[in-house]
Amino acid sequence: MSVRGRQTVNDGKKRQIMTRTLTIAVDVMGGDNGGDFVVPGVELALLRQPQSKILLFGDAQVIKQRLEGNPRVTAASKIIHCDVMVAMDEKPSRALRRGRRVSSMWQCLEAVRDGEADFAISAGNTGALMAMARFVLKTMSRINRPAMAALWPTVKGESIVLDVGASIGADARQLVDFAVMGAAMANSISGLRRPKVGLLNIGVEEVKGLEEVREAGRILRASDLPLDYHGFVEGDDVGQGVVDVVVTEGFSGNIALKTAEGTANQIATWLRAAMRRSIWSRIGFLLASSAFKVLRQKMDPRRSNGGVLLGLNGIVIKSHGGTDAQGFAAAIDLGIDMARNSLVARIAADMEKFEGSEQKPDPNNDDGTVVLKAANS
Repeated sequence: MSVRGRQTVNDGKKRQIMTRTLTIAVDVMGGDNGGDFVVPGVELALLRQPQSKILLFGDAQVIKQRLEGNPRVTAASKIIHCDVMVAMDEKPSRALRRGRRVSSMWQCLEAVRDGEADFAISAGNTGALMAMARFVLKTMSRINRPAMAALWPTVKGESIVLDVGASIGADARQLVDFAVMGAAMANSISGLRRPKVGLLNIGVEEVKGLEEVREAGRILRASDLPLDYHGFVEGDDVGQGVVDVVVTEGFSGNIALKTAEGTANQIATWLRAAMRRSIWSRIGFLLASSAFKVLRQKMDPRRSNGGVLLGLNGIVIKSHGGTDAQGFAAAIDLGIDMARNSLVARIAADMEKFEGSEQKPDPNNDDGTVVLKAANS
């Protein structure tokens, strides 16, 4: 099944995969309103993955209160008390200084580093999470810069878009790294051997766009990588699901993501207002209720909750801070997919293959531009 046709996990179905037990490190204190959706979200995830083990990091007293009346999570969990919680509006630099080694976010990441957990998940401060993750887990040896990848709903299912805000700006080599990592994520989610990858640009013509983007396109076209390089894609191609993986730098990626979220909310507001306009519109809504239910499900942001921090020596999932239990469970399921399908190992193998390419002049380039040719070509 391709990424574009992948079924999301919070559709009421229970997915139970009988494989090795996974241990999940959960930052209980992250998220808007104190993350009160975290424990209910863990419970929903355990319904689908009952063999999972949970490490709950945070204020032990608060966690025990949230576990009251929840025997399923209690039985599967171990509480690790942490003295410091990272505030949602705290600057990453201050969070690093204040929460180093003692915060719930930091210790959650250390559990992954030390092999005590298969992946970490937090709905907390995004900048602090990325800063701490880079400090604790370190960047993979062949990756110049980590990226945050998000699942993007399309008319064909879902695509992966990266970077959506881990950092600003990217050179050609970094964009190629993003392409390799995004393709590995698509492989981990769906088993696609050669995901279709496109570079986000202001036009599909090869002469358009920044030089960094054009150079990344030349490298991807010439390289022997486990992906199908489609070429440039424009903003309206993303929602159409033209490619499985859309590559861009974090500034434009984050703007695109927030614009799409805002547009979805705007359409939902218009629809609700239209349905209340008159008695006839209300009757029409009742007659078309099944169609509107499908539309509401497709536009539900919880279905695509969970950004993956790629390029680190470990798997880290960033949940939206304003989600609910359903959305948090979906983010956990995404992390389970990544861990069970050895995402980090896939990225390492693909990057090693890319590094095995050698630079040769392209005889088809009149300007003498140097591009990467596969060593075995």
